[in-house]
Amino acid sequence: MTEAAVIVAVGLGLALLGVVAILGLGASRLSTLSGRVGSFVCGARPVSPAGGAVVAGIAQYGAGRLDWWRAWSLSPRPTRTWRRAELEVIARSLLAVPGRPDLYLVQCRYREAEFALTMSPEAYAGLTSWLEAAPPSTLERVI
Repeated sequence: MTEAAVIVAVGLGLALLGVVAILGLGASRLSTLSGRVGSFVCGARPVSPAGGAVVAGIAQYGAGRLDWWRAWSLSPRPTRTWRRAELEVIARSLLAVPGRPDLYLVQCRYREAEFALTMSPEAYAGLTSWLEAAPPSTLERVI
């Protein structure tokens, strides 16, 4: 083998090793996120006249907030965080997805921005219960 061929082989080996390591980290992150208490599979997309693709992700209930992570990302922080007091469910409809007849499209509003989440009926029931179970705001306590 020539020196150039050895360099190319080592380079390809390192590139392959890098791809395997990144995929392993992504799979480990996804497994960790989905195994947390209060987490559920949840896609997200902005609501706009042009529409948009649903991005796969995992949401998790926190103390007064809903955190959402992209399914395939190496970021240790959530991509989106919505405070419970400012999150509102506007509408819900069934999605016609082959193989998933029970998938909901949930239209939400956070402050002035609208977006949509996709989730199972069980996750939707959990979300609405979580929103309704919010403690009274400080303004309501004063009145």
